[in-house]
Amino acid sequence: MSESDSLVHSENLPIGRAGELLHLPREKAKWEWMSFFVRRLAPDDVYRAETKGEEAAFVLLGGTCLADWGQGAQRIGKRNNVFDGYPYAVYLPTGNAVSFTAETVCEIAECRVPSTAQLKPRLITPEDVVSSLRGGGNASRQIVDVMTPAFPADKLIVVEVYTPGGNWSSYPPHKHDVHNPPAEVDLDEIYYYRMNKENAFAFQHLYSGQDAAELTVKTRDGDAVLVRSGYHPVVAGPGYDIYYLNFLAGSSRVMAVTEDPQHVWLKATWKETDSRLPMV
Repeated sequence: MSESDSLVHSENLPIGRAGELLHLPREKAKWEWMSFFVRRLAPDDVYRAETKGEEAAFVLLGGTCLADWGQGAQRIGKRNNVFDGYPYAVYLPTGNAVSFTAETVCEIAECRVPSTAQLKPRLITPEDVVSSLRGGGNASRQIVDVMTPAFPADKLIVVEVYTPGGNWSSYPPHKHDVHNPPAEVDLDEIYYYRMNKENAFAFQHLYSGQDAAELTVKTRDGDAVLVRSGYHPVVAGPGYDIYYLNFLAGSSRVMAVTEDPQHVWLKATWKETDSRLPMV
């Protein structure tokens, strides 16, 4: 386990400049499932994508654009950034195409996985997502389910998570690296971070067990962490609220995890949810 295998930095583009912020095909990531890209469009820019032998999810991080996936152009996007509301997203199964024409500066996160399932393209609106609060005390956070296991896709699951400054998230630590349904399934996972202030940071701890290798990485705005196996809790720097976008894919499209038995006892101590939640 090394930082170079787990932590990916975005391109540091000037504010408003169009371009690719993050480029991570699965071959570069050295894993089986997900390719991940983030791009910024300037007004009137057009991004076109096709899916051949893959399914893809496109999450609009911010801005307004016209999206056309074969049903005519539709205006999507309400939030200026990820801290400004719930997302729009487009799901695209194999053998389809989509175009995005930016009306304002737009940022789009795209995740692709191999798939031959014959499904239908779908638009996810802010009214379609489901928000909930999880944890308690200083392990409180807000979960926004964008594409749950119940969503008609083949492999992808998509979640947004908001964690107030100083709080822990993905806690108690859990893992999903063994195919042992219904108790646990093997899912690779991407954490893509956005933060609300300059100099903001978070730490993510990656470990597999008491005597196994472990790694702690410091993440900043625009960083991605690749969770290949093991437990992977997160803590936000005090004073700095954080957002992360999770994409998951693997052996089964089920959110079945194993919590670290050393830390499960903490759940019994949680009495109240952090009053700063919900954040959006």
